Amino acid sequence: MKLYYSPGACSLAPHIVLRELGLPFSAVKVNTKTKKTEDGSDYLQINGKGYVPTLELDDGERLTEVAVLLQYVADRAPAAGLAPAQGTMERYRLQEWLNFIATEIHRGFGPLWKPDSTDDEKERTRARLGLRLDWLNRQLEGREYLTGRFSVADAYLFTVLNWSQWTDVDLAKWPALKDYAARVAARPKVQEAMKAEGLVK
Repeated sequence: MKLYYSPGACSLAPHIVLRELGLPFSAVKVNTKTKKTEDGSDYLQINGKGYVPTLELDDGERLTEVAVLLQYVADRAPAAGLAPAQGTMERYRLQEWLNFIATEIHRGFGPLWKPDSTDDEKERTRARLGLRLDWLNRQLEGREYLTGRFSVADAYLFTVLNWSQWTDVDLAKWPALKDYAARVAARPKVQEAMKAEGLVK
């Protein structure tokens, strides 16, 4: 498999999961501004949406969208338990988390990345995001991981919470979230993925 990624972007989540599962893959860095891969290829020819991640399968088929990639990769090694079995209530609970992370947390950070967002827009964005983080903090009090054990949803939530360091969102306001992010960050395969992307030394 081939994972198209940009350092620290949401593509870090499937990168973490591929390493957690020990699945063979190669990683291709994408410049999301120029839409070029590290070898100069036109990324828009690979993924017309222009953003990461894209996962190219061995047969040349390509998948996009973080929540889809995470489940696809987890289903390649079901015994590892990073996603419950298809059709079970536990799987739907996982999908509930993945959708919440995508629509409320991931998307919630969006305006903080835009260079044309005004300071006022950014403050309103942080306030809206803060309401979601308030709720999330309560869910994580006394819990090690979102579903009770490390899953693909944790790889995704950790990835987007990691953006707080670049967007002036202080996780210290949410102690359970801050502890959770530190706990996930300490996992050896998470460190491995972050080092591979140049995010930590």
